[in-house]
Amino acid sequence: MKEKAISVTEAARNFADCLNQVRFEGMTFVLLKNGTPIARLVPEERKGDSVRKLAAALRKFDLLPEEAKAWRRDLRTAHRILKPAVDKWRD
Repeated sequence: MKEKAISVTEAARNFADCLNQVRFEGMTFVLLKNGTPIARLVPEERKGDSVRKLAAALRKFDLLPEEAKAWRRDLRTAHRILKPAVDKWRD
């Protein structure tokens, strides 16, 4: 992931450009006020990215067949009963 530090003033003056870089290039901006980091502008995690990350992490482990079945069963149960978090900032 690419990361760039910019001042809050620069971010405000070029906000649309910053958003485009975040969205289309995956850029992360660290916003500085008087040289001190105060916030980050980061890409929204795309749906399915976390599942792919989990699958990649699980591939690193040598699970026994019964452990793999238990993981699959638990994930299916969680998928069925858990609801996505509500984003209070969106309509």
